[in-house]
Amino acid sequence: MRLRGSFAPATAPAAHQDLLVLLPSLGTTTELWDGVVAQLRAEPSTAALRILRIDLPGHGVSPATRDPFTVADLAGAVLEVVEETGGGSFHVAGVSLGGAVALELAAEHPDRVLSLAMCCSGARLGTVDGWARRAAAVRAGGTASLVAASAGRWFAPGFLERDSRAGAHTLAALVDVDDESYALCSEALAGFDRTGSVARVGVPTLLVSGEHDQVTTPASMQRLAERFPHAVHATLAATSHLAMLEAPAAVAALVKDHLGGGGGAHERGMRVRRAVLGDAHVDAAIAATTPQTAAFQDFVTRYAWGEVWSRPGLTRRDRSIATLASLVTGGHDTELRMHVRAALRNGLGADEIAEVILHTALYAGLPSANAAMAVARDVVAETEGGPGGQDRRDG
Repeated sequence: MRLRGSFAPATAPAAHQDLLVLLPSLGTTTELWDGVVAQLRAEPSTAALRILRIDLPGHGVSPATRDPFTVADLAGAVLEVVEETGGGSFHVAGVSLGGAVALELAAEHPDRVLSLAMCCSGARLGTVDGWARRAAAVRAGGTASLVAASAGRWFAPGFLERDSRAGAHTLAALVDVDDESYALCSEALAGFDRTGSVARVGVPTLLVSGEHDQVTTPASMQRLAERFPHAVHATLAATSHLAMLEAPAAVAALVKDHLGGGGGAHERGMRVRRAVLGDAHVDAAIAATTPQTAAFQDFVTRYAWGEVWSRPGLTRRDRSIATLASLVTGGHDTELRMHVRAALRNGLGADEIAEVILHTALYAGLPSANAAMAVARDVVAETEGGPGGQDRRDG
């Protein structure tokens, strides 16, 4: 299975080139995001975003498929497109099935996802029997047989009268979707259930629901928001399951705030710092702040975490490798202890950390590497191979 995507050109020079990946819902194409993208391009704080939109199999520009797949497979295919267009970490937002894929990415690839936005979606969507019936109906009558029911689910009362052109265009796109690919997407949703993973998703999360949505109701999305460690939920009035089509300006405003357009490097840095080092460590560092060290704490948060660690060019796992090598070279054992813990949080195993130190020994020298290996051994033993613990310093 292969997916294809397209970039929305930036309207301003990109000083900080964050990547935002947008995913559509079942039966629609990435044109669903047109109004939101236009609004983001008009805002100075988001005009320089790199925006990559990726279609589902057999939808829009993505080729049709005949082989069964899972939502995890879709997430892997999204990562392949991201790699082909430069790689690195990224923000991800998705609608319905696209939101499920976005959640899968955040749950399985925490080193790649900077933030998560789920619009009219959930950790589990529909029922196994319901999706099986949908797949059978499409195989029997094609996607054209779904138009009337989809119009009732997708749009709030009165929308088709207010904007008949947008509604008609979206329903026409449904007819153009490859029938078998749609059926296979339905079967992928039948097997999707991430309810047990939500509490472990540590990235900032935005949930958006539509007031009239009977598929992913505002109440269900509020319950989902309460299970995330760091989530905000907003319900948009006079919208239904395709809220970003019905209220693009409102969705764009929520996405802009979610991405930190108003908070700047300090807010972004604090999110990344907590994700990498853990809340316990960061809380201890903040609690120990004095008037003399306050400026230094701000400097570390703003520039180390909000600028360098937040850049999309390397994954957090890659940055952990580079940081470990640098600290071994400099003989900074206290900082090294903290970043061995961070490396474990970022997905490096104990054996991989040992390999980084061994490799660094070639260029930094045996004494530094020997001391570093002892530090790594102690930290891994303390944490039993997993994230945790804290230290007295920060960096």
